[in-house]
Amino acid sequence: MSDRLHTLSGYLYEYQKSIAQPEEFWARIADSFYWRKRWDKVLQWNFEEPDVRWFLNGKLNLTENIFEKNLYTLGERPAIIWEPNEPTEPSRTLTYRQLFEEVCRFSHALQSKGIGKGDRVIIYMPMVPEAAVAMLACARIGAIHSVVFAGFSSTSLADRILDCKAKAIVTADGNYRGNKQVPVKAIVDEALEKTSVETVIVYRRTGQEISMVSGRDCWWHDLIQGKPSAHKAEEMDSEDMLFILYTSGSTGKPKGVVHTTGGYMVYTKYSFENVFQYTPGDVYWCTADIGWVTGHSYMVYGPLLAGATTLLFEGIPTYPHAGRFWEIIDKHKVNIFYTAPTAIRALQAFGTGPIEGHDLSSLKVLGSVGEPINEEAWHWYHTHIGKGKCPIVDTWWQTETGGILISPLAGITPTKPAYATLPLPGIQLCIVDAKGKELTGNSVEGNLCITFPWPSMIRTTYGDHERCRQTYFSTYKNKYFTGDGVKRDHDGYYRILGRVDDVINVSGHRMGTAEVENAINEHPKVIESAVVGYPHEIKGQGIYAFVICDQSTPNESSLVQEIKETVASIIGPIAKPDKIQLVPGLPKTRSGKIMRRILRKIAEGSLDAMGDTSTLLDPEVVGKIIDGRK
Repeated sequence: MSDRLHTLSGYLYEYQKSIAQPEEFWARIADSFYWRKRWDKVLQWNFEEPDVRWFLNGKLNLTENIFEKNLYTLGERPAIIWEPNEPTEPSRTLTYRQLFEEVCRFSHALQSKGIGKGDRVIIYMPMVPEAAVAMLACARIGAIHSVVFAGFSSTSLADRILDCKAKAIVTADGNYRGNKQVPVKAIVDEALEKTSVETVIVYRRTGQEISMVSGRDCWWHDLIQGKPSAHKAEEMDSEDMLFILYTSGSTGKPKGVVHTTGGYMVYTKYSFENVFQYTPGDVYWCTADIGWVTGHSYMVYGPLLAGATTLLFEGIPTYPHAGRFWEIIDKHKVNIFYTAPTAIRALQAFGTGPIEGHDLSSLKVLGSVGEPINEEAWHWYHTHIGKGKCPIVDTWWQTETGGILISPLAGITPTKPAYATLPLPGIQLCIVDAKGKELTGNSVEGNLCITFPWPSMIRTTYGDHERCRQTYFSTYKNKYFTGDGVKRDHDGYYRILGRVDDVINVSGHRMGTAEVENAINEHPKVIESAVVGYPHEIKGQGIYAFVICDQSTPNESSLVQEIKETVASIIGPIAKPDKIQLVPGLPKTRSGKIMRRILRKIAEGSLDAMGDTSTLLDPEVVGKIIDGRK
């Protein structure tokens, strides 16, 4: 049974109903799923604590809603199409029945290593179907998975292992990424020097030489050998943890965002079907990595719960040529394509030549995710990829929201370039000024908050509930604060203006400034640093670092390179600053607070809009930094 909306009037009616009677609305949506025991109460909530629970005492297993519920009708439908890094390597297709059997075997494999309900399992893998199998097997046995992007460094990986006290890691020998081979297992080995993990399961992908620790490390193929292709799923409570996903915060330590089983299941399927207007038989392709929330919600869980065919791509958009995305769309007759503005802008830079010769006529819907899409990229995407006929769903959501909250519904909501348009049913938004006063009506601008819970929202930050309260619920009373600025125009459409806290959105991935500064400060010659975001024509935002070093540095360019490599080794290449400016000092208040507002202006090149600098501890330092930038 589908709860897909079909018309704008239908959306408006459903939205009003969902706001007036939210519990009845979500109970009706949840009724279309298979529950071993129906819930006693739809919702219990309090934003002060915060304490949010959906479908209380409902019993289920999410994977039964992908497999058992649908195998009779969907068994032979392709579930996952996998496109490898090298176009010369054959692609793979797993039907729902084949995927189910793989998940069952790996569920038995995990249990044979003593992994069970409530244990934490780190998944640090390339973009192969086995990464999705590992996630689903964890969900099936009640283990809590935490997928870590396989581009993160051993230090970042170790931090996450330690924070969630992981019992096992599922990884691979290596990873193909463009023309590079990444030594994935070697990074895991380095991380495990600082941590203790009982089991490491290694999937053979590249065949490169690796070291295997006796008693701890085992091969995936050995472990699943002879395991049954059927498995009885663990019964879970609706509020049992499904996964932890780490995201950067404004302090140096990553936050383990916790999502639970029932509400996340209900919301990801509902939002997937409605935003993309998915119809049975569509081939859907989300280009995100499985290590980010987009890969969780709209590559694995949402599409599979909806019985969709989801495409996983191992490579990068420009390898072995800049037409790779368009080649894959043509090859697999992709109907729905969901990617990031960063990728669109990068491919736009190559012009329309790489598109020629590829048939994109199968496309029905285009999507954008990770950051607000600028108008120029929106028009290029619409004209050259969608050929003017495909609606663009510009989706706004976060790791913490679990699913898309503001977006056009494809072909239903009239679109407007750079606008996320309207909230999904059940999502109650408000805009407040800096003092928390709600701004009513249209044509207003302020901070974006949400006033009522939705099923897939964050429940806590793992092991530190106070941090969850402080970060999301303490800024404005009885509201979830998104950290984003927003504008509501005369039509009531929402346009996201970007972060208002100390987080930079790099290529759609959030980086805490403190996290990057801590990494820079590890370099022995660095005394202090401050990091801000600045407009970047490809990434949306780039990382600009202002760094104070000791005076014994003869070669400035080699020092800058060393600092970049330090950041890459501690966090990962994604966090490398785009620009590093060595400075004699930083603009600070008399109480020692760094004035990032001033540094942002300098990084942006808005040198005539500094504002009042007379209250600074050393007002002259601003002029010196500006001179250095010039």
